[in-house]
Amino acid sequence: MSSRTKTIKSTGSYWDSIAKAKQEIENADAIVIGAGAGLSTSAGFTYSGKRFEENFPDFIKKYGFSDMYSAGFYPYDTLEEYWAYWSRYILINRYKDAPKNVYGDLYNLVRDKDYFVLTTNVDHCFQKAGFDKSRLFYTQGDYGLWQCSKPCHDKTYDNETVVKKMAAEQKNMRVPSELVPHCPVCGAPMSMNLRADDTFVEDEGWHAAAERYRSFLLRHNGMKVVYLELGVGGNTPGIIKYPFWQMTHDNPKAVYICINLSEAYAPAEIRHQSICIDDDIGKVIKALLD
Repeated sequence: MSSRTKTIKSTGSYWDSIAKAKQEIENADAIVIGAGAGLSTSAGFTYSGKRFEENFPDFIKKYGFSDMYSAGFYPYDTLEEYWAYWSRYILINRYKDAPKNVYGDLYNLVRDKDYFVLTTNVDHCFQKAGFDKSRLFYTQGDYGLWQCSKPCHDKTYDNETVVKKMAAEQKNMRVPSELVPHCPVCGAPMSMNLRADDTFVEDEGWHAAAERYRSFLLRHNGMKVVYLELGVGGNTPGIIKYPFWQMTHDNPKAVYICINLSEAYAPAEIRHQSICIDDDIGKVIKALLD
């Protein structure tokens, strides 16, 4: 089914869809949240425009960068400059709160339900909003973790203390050389624990979270499950979108709710089990809470 390209947009009025979604969430035995970049965008974590320009004016002036994301892949000449960029990037996207309380509202929507979160986001917003860490699976890594760049071993390291020091002490787009992180085992430079290539480290915590997610799905097999997809685009549909479609198709009691600005759709095969709402996620969540 997931290979089909035929999709359907939501039918009926906007408020009918809101009412139906609210009822399904209230009556669900379990809620599986699948969250993509669109959720954090709705919360104000934008990677271009004013937010980028205010935090990286020197990098923009020197290199002509247009957004935070692409600038992170630039081959900087030195590790001191690389970490000057990335320490600022991590600080504002991991250790500072999102401008809008979208994650907090989402938590209030599901806090009394049996929920689990599967997300490709790496900004830690779920935990900061109060979500139970044992009910979260960050599949693509965490801005708050480093790993060996080789990698020579499957372990990750918290970076908060050093990142904040880098951001505070950098000058002329360079961090002090003594702050450049190196692997404590082999001495190679450290890198971000982000799934960008085949060097991504799936550490002990990653595997434990994957097993908790698998167990959650098994415990609720055949029950009234709501698959609540928020802001998932087409970059990695095999992680959240396609599995949610398939699990909805395989369970007649399941409901697929997709909330996404300009990208809310579902396959025709699960049309009768789907609610697609094409609007800003934060706005919809507030409506669901009212």
